[in-house]
Amino acid sequence: MTKLHTFIIVFVLATIDVFSQKYPATEIRAVWLTTNYNLDWPRSKSSVTAQKREIQEILDHLRKNNFNTILFQTRNSGEVLYKSNIEPMFRSIAQSPGKEFFDPLKFVIDECHRRGMECHAWLITYPLGSRKHQNSLGAASVVKKHRNIVTLYKNGWYLDPGNPQTDDYLLSIIREIVSNYDVDGIHFDYIRYPDRAVKFTDDASYRRWGKGQARDDWRRENINRFVAKAYDQIKKLKPWVMVSSSPLGRYKPLNTNPNDTWTAYYSVYQDPVQWLNAGKHDAVFPMMYYRDGLFYPYLDQWIENSNGRILVPGLGVYQIQDLGWLSSDIIDQIEYGRSKAVSGNAFFRVEHVLNYNHNILRQLSDKYYKYPAKMPPMSWLSDEFPEAPFDLTAEKVAADFQLRWKVKDSDPRITFNVYRCKSDTVDITDGSNLLATGLREPVFMYQPPEDDSAYYYFVTSSNSFHNESSVTIPAFFWHSKTEK
Repeated sequence: MTKLHTFIIVFVLATIDVFSQKYPATEIRAVWLTTNYNLDWPRSKSSVTAQKREIQEILDHLRKNNFNTILFQTRNSGEVLYKSNIEPMFRSIAQSPGKEFFDPLKFVIDECHRRGMECHAWLITYPLGSRKHQNSLGAASVVKKHRNIVTLYKNGWYLDPGNPQTDDYLLSIIREIVSNYDVDGIHFDYIRYPDRAVKFTDDASYRRWGKGQARDDWRRENINRFVAKAYDQIKKLKPWVMVSSSPLGRYKPLNTNPNDTWTAYYSVYQDPVQWLNAGKHDAVFPMMYYRDGLFYPYLDQWIENSNGRILVPGLGVYQIQDLGWLSSDIIDQIEYGRSKAVSGNAFFRVEHVLNYNHNILRQLSDKYYKYPAKMPPMSWLSDEFPEAPFDLTAEKVAADFQLRWKVKDSDPRITFNVYRCKSDTVDITDGSNLLATGLREPVFMYQPPEDDSAYYYFVTSSNSFHNESSVTIPAFFWHSKTEK
């Protein structure tokens, strides 16, 4: 990195705090909830009850800190966390005696929606794990059932991206999830070739389907082909389901770092910019688990190539434990992203946010995520807006304060946002006016301080594409122990 570039980054970081003074009302605040190796969940294998309680406590903690999106790891190495006719249930999921496995995906979706949060099914795409792992699955193993679409590379099994029948297999899993579950998104991970896999074992596929292309270009096109098919299938089934992925955090080498040997495009044959430009992705969550010159200029590159779609940098909060980063490294990245008006942040992973890095969690709670935030609209999918709620009422009910309203729209996926301010007009772009987002029922209760203050309350509706209605006619209430 040049001295000039270093100066620019230092100068920007020294001045961007001014951008955080107005709280954003629209922002994805996501976290990867890892089930592989039981890293985040489930920790207990003792009972369904214990596993449900664990996930509820995680979601309660995240909701308290105004996170709004859970990337729930739903498919690992050929095992899934839902009731599937295609792949076996993840073996760490408890089973009640004499009963069926409980359905983790359905449970997490319901619990997220109950808390006003979104649940996106996070799928490990091509890797299938080691020989030992696949052998342990017995007859249910993808390798045993579909030997023609898998290949062995460095003692690990992979679905072969070069075989078009692999697309069909993965599409069947996606169809099963999207058709049967009220997921808010499908999020692809490892939608790429293995790391620096120049000698990946796909010679037979290349001879059959390469059609004279350079192998690097052919590999990238294999993934492009699947991405397009997956996007089209999901949108045909449920057009509001957000399609996203987590590519490598560095897209292509930069002029300031021309010899970068670890990029999405060249190292693992990913071309997320093509997916965005072709309209086959709604969002990207690049895994930007780097700092300084490997973070800021590469985030700028993503911004320049996002094509107006949702861009959510993935922040490597785990690096504080693994590599000795400072909390300020992550906070500076949040600040920089906000100064550039990116669509939010995603954190890898739950345990490192909630349990290991209390200083960051405290700063999120006290400053960056002090107020709730709405999801960004997917205006390229729909330009329709829901009708505003009406007949908003406000009253004291026992120890609680209650708002109720009515809505004409019968869409069960309509959600509601609640605002409060001192004026009879409200700025819905100012997050400090928000009290709640993502409500699924036309009622909101909370306990405001009885501080002799008067407020106007407003409610809006948001549809499945996150397009927001106009505000209701406000309800006025004076919070005082003495009736006004």
